[in-house]
Amino acid sequence: MQRRTFVHSATAAALVAAFPAAFNPAFAQDNWPTKPVTYLVPFPTGGTTDILARLIGQKLGAALNTTFVVDNRAGAGGSIGSELGARAPADGYTIVGGTVSSHAINVSIYPKLGYDPVKSFTPIVLIGANPVVLVVGEKSPFKTLKDVIAAAKAKPGTVTSASAGNGTSQHMSLELLGFQSGTKFVHVPYKGSGPAIQDVIAGQVDMMFDTTVVAGPHIQSGKLRALAVSSAKRLESMPDVPTVAETVPGFEVLSWQGIFAPANTPKPIVDKLNAEILKILATGEMQDRLKSLGMQPNPMTPAQFGEFQKKEVDKWAQVVKAAGIKLE
Repeated sequence: MQRRTFVHSATAAALVAAFPAAFNPAFAQDNWPTKPVTYLVPFPTGGTTDILARLIGQKLGAALNTTFVVDNRAGAGGSIGSELGARAPADGYTIVGGTVSSHAINVSIYPKLGYDPVKSFTPIVLIGANPVVLVVGEKSPFKTLKDVIAAAKAKPGTVTSASAGNGTSQHMSLELLGFQSGTKFVHVPYKGSGPAIQDVIAGQVDMMFDTTVVAGPHIQSGKLRALAVSSAKRLESMPDVPTVAETVPGFEVLSWQGIFAPANTPKPIVDKLNAEILKILATGEMQDRLKSLGMQPNPMTPAQFGEFQKKEVDKWAQVVKAAGIKLE
């Protein structure tokens, strides 16, 4: 019996020596990453989350000597890709691009959401926040937000507005505008910002709230006209564009972008990702890039980001309840 125990122990020791990461979680964490990491983006290519994932993923891969593979899994306002991320192994090899919609709003509007935005994830870092801007096509008859509201009141149910999907910041901005201005708009959900904004440019949909990350280049090219921004104050990058609040007092919406990992991802890996991403965001190149896209960096520890997210979940739950929004 003693000899058998010794042989088993010796065999186990030999295996541990040969494959230390498989038997020693601490070793695996210390040597992470040893293979490519999947960066799940729950929206199509061309949207804000996708653009940021590719910017950050490329630099993060270089910093950590690996590859970050962007995997777009769009649908249901970011819910499909987020649910996949929530079910992924908590080993550091899957991270998720989370937004105000996927990780704060959806839980209040989808009764059968397949994940909990707080309990199913470990916060890594808040990339930043930016307002959304209300845009119309260059040939649109609407010149101001007052024109839009007047048209919607004159003929209820005729003014259409696109979004990246149900429950997204674009959708919620529209609902909040309708609620606070006493008007009714027709919501036209898409599977992402890319296809939605193209239809606004083409004149197939009247207007759209979208982030300055996506709408900015089209505004600069003249294909879109900016009517109002959702921030409390006018943007430095668009000083001539009024705020929504100048027409509808009290209106304010900020769309934020963050990165999450599946719940219970080891803290050393989360802390390492947080530190490396904050280094990337702090570089002059990234600061200029984010500023040009209208994003405001907001450095936070994982714990601080987690507290921020919980407050956002509560805030939007109140808005959804007041507007009476519910989706199946």
